[in-house]
Amino acid sequence: MRRTGHVDVWKTATVVSATQLTPSGRSLVLDVPGWGGNLAGQHADVRLTAPDGYQAVRSYSIASADAGDRLEIAVDRVPDGEVSPFLVDAIEVGDQVEVRGPLGGWFVWRPEETEPVLLVGGGSGIVPLMAMVRAHEASGSTAPFRLVYSVRSPEDAFFAEELSAATGVEVTWIYTRRAPDGWPRPAGRLAAADLQALEAAGVEAPSVFACGPTGFVEAVADTLVTIGHDPARIKTERFGGA
Repeated sequence: MRRTGHVDVWKTATVVSATQLTPSGRSLVLDVPGWGGNLAGQHADVRLTAPDGYQAVRSYSIASADAGDRLEIAVDRVPDGEVSPFLVDAIEVGDQVEVRGPLGGWFVWRPEETEPVLLVGGGSGIVPLMAMVRAHEASGSTAPFRLVYSVRSPEDAFFAEELSAATGVEVTWIYTRRAPDGWPRPAGRLAAADLQALEAAGVEAPSVFACGPTGFVEAVADTLVTIGHDPARIKTERFGGA
């Protein structure tokens, strides 16, 4: 499946679907003639051009991993952001932006890989991991997959229904501010005990993909190394506001 070629060329993308995921998050499916697909975990640059010619470019992880000319991004609104409020609150089906990519060849998962995988996502950091979950399910991969998803509350979870229904992946939800009534784990930050519990459940020596805000990812990586994971098997991707 081709995933590169002319990645430095800006292409016109048309919004064909827009779905509100959370109060501050929105999924956009873009039709991009000539896109040609992407690997799970890659990202794309999105460029907006104002009527006066001013341009802004931001990079967004891709939630899809299809071979065609459509891709899905999911954007969380940053209150003081320049681009994300427009993508979450203003852009509509039929509107056009420009995209460049797919980009990145390190933080990716390929269906031919058979080793166990641990995905750790914080907030909108779930987006590239969602692409991996989808690619894993679509390919019928038998590679053991486990996802730990840390979010503030159930209402803040991206792709909640799809993740709950996904096959071939075990999902552990970590709520940091408010857990559902009767939830067995009190609300609180992801801790070493949470990750150690996965090892007790039989997740051994996995390849790790961790994505989220910088502080979250650094804490996860440090914790994993502390409890014995090989740093060489931990891949991270982090982001700031946009």
